[in-house]
Amino acid sequence: MKKIIKQILKEDRQEQFLNKIIKVMNNDYPLFKNMESYGFYDQLSEEELNYVLSGIFGKPVEKRNKSFYNQNGELVYREYSNGHWVKREYDDNGNEIYYESSNGYWYKYEYDENGDQIYYEDSDGYIEDNR
Repeated sequence: MKKIIKQILKEDRQEQFLNKIIKVMNNDYPLFKNMESYGFYDQLSEEELNYVLSGIFGKPVEKRNKSFYNQNGELVYREYSNGHWVKREYDDNGNEIYYESSNGYWYKYEYDENGDQIYYEDSDGYIEDNR
């Protein structure tokens, strides 16, 4: 019984540790580069890393090289060796609704119930509104 309690406490402490990493790393791009500089990256297993990045992105993700994909196989984050990064968000229909890159450029889309694009806005100030 003591062994089981110790295991539960260990798992609980590990989950608390991972949740603290999520708080620290939330919106701290480039994620991989910063995780390495903070010393987190080498400490985490693949499963723990997926847990942390899923917490940061708010949805389950899977790591493939220096990229993360959502459950639909859509790219949500990619980081390059020079520190450049891109992130994307999608609606429930798989439409890209947000894009952001490390150079400060971003854009966002909105779609109607038929999947037709009805709104576009970007960081240059361009807006196309057909709502």
